[in-house]
Amino acid sequence: MSLMGVVMLVGIVVSNSILIVEFTHRLERQGLPPRAAVSQACRVRLRPVLMTSLATIIGLLPMALKLGAGSESYAPLARVIIGGLTVSVVLTVFLVPAAYVLSYRKEAS
Repeated sequence: MSLMGVVMLVGIVVSNSILIVEFTHRLERQGLPPRAAVSQACRVRLRPVLMTSLATIIGLLPMALKLGAGSESYAPLARVIIGGLTVSVVLTVFLVPAAYVLSYRKEAS
């Protein structure tokens, strides 16, 4: 069950990262420099990333705490997703923009 949780987690994390990168590309096409585009994209897309992650975490809390009938078998799935989303939100907000700026710098050289 925890392996299925990892697969779900990867899907959510990649979706959040794509959301930031795609919006950065759109801002660059409008004429913003890369650093300004990344900065604005992170500010604008922070709320959707947080809302997606928090809704998932709060929705899985009863399952992770084994509060429902038959939830003992699904508790590992919920715990993997909750832990992974907690860490991935921080990485998505800080690591993805930094990697984007670094990769853009390599392309310009």
